[in-house]
Amino acid sequence: MPRIPTILVLAALATSACNPLGARPLVDIDVIDRDTGQWLPEVRARGQDWIPGDPGHRYSVRLTNTSGERVLVVLSVDGVNAITGEDASPSQAGYVLAPWQSTEIAGWRKSLDDIAQFYFTDLPDSYAARTGRPDNVGVIGIAVFRERAQPVVYPMPAPPIANSGRATDKAAAPSAARESASRADGALGAMQPQGIGTGHGAREWSPVGQTTFERVSSRPSQVSELRYDDREALVAMGIIPRDEWRHAAGDAPRAFPDGFVADPPNW
Repeated sequence: MPRIPTILVLAALATSACNPLGARPLVDIDVIDRDTGQWLPEVRARGQDWIPGDPGHRYSVRLTNTSGERVLVVLSVDGVNAITGEDASPSQAGYVLAPWQSTEIAGWRKSLDDIAQFYFTDLPDSYAARTGRPDNVGVIGIAVFRERAQPVVYPMPAPPIANSGRATDKAAAPSAARESASRADGALGAMQPQGIGTGHGAREWSPVGQTTFERVSSRPSQVSELRYDDREALVAMGIIPRDEWRHAAGDAPRAFPDGFVADPPNW
C-alpha cells in the first residue's frame, strides 16, 4: 500500500542559482487507468511523451521519488494546479515525497481529507474548460524541487576556568538544545484539436498531512510533461500506429478471456 503523501501549503523560496537539469529524473511520472488497472503506455513522438486515454475512465498520476532525499512535486493537470486549482506555476503548493517514496495522486485536492477524481472526458466537460481555461487541456506535468539542507550546529565547549592558582574539577559542561523537526512523509507539431481533458469527478477519501519545505532554488530541478488524448486522435496524428490501436481496442487474441469452458458445437 503506498504511503500517504504530504501536501505542502507554504514553502520558502531560496534565491540561489538553480542546479542544472540532470539527465536522470528525480521523479518518475506515470499514469494508471484506475478502471482497468493498466499503466498507460508512453509513446515518444515529436519530441514529447504521449499516452492514450479512454473517455469515462478514471486515472491516477503515479509519482516515484528516485532519490535518497525529500523532494517537492508541483503537479499540473491541464494547466491547473491539482492542489490549489490555480493556473499552474512551479512556485505553488505541491506534494512532498520522502526518499524513494512512490505514491498515486488520483484527483483534484478538495481538502486535507478528500479529492475529486481525475477522469478522461470530452474537452468541454474538463475541469479546465468548465472554469474558462481550455488552452492547456491535454497535458500532465510536474515541477520538482530539491530541499535546502539544514546546517547542523555543533556547539563549541566552554573555555576552562582558573581560580586562585588552584586546580579545579569544575568544568562548564556544554549545553545545547537540539530540536529535531518532525517531517511527515508523504507526499506539439501538426496537431488536430484536442479531443479529451480531465474531469472533476466523484469525491473520494484521500487524507494527507502538512509539512514545511525550503526549496534549494526558486527554479525547479526537473520539469516533465506527458501529453494525452484519446486513441483515435493519436492514431490520426500518427502517434500510435493503426495496427497497435486495433490491438489496444481489444481485437488481439487474449491469453485469459472472460468466461468458462463451453461445450464445442454438436456435442
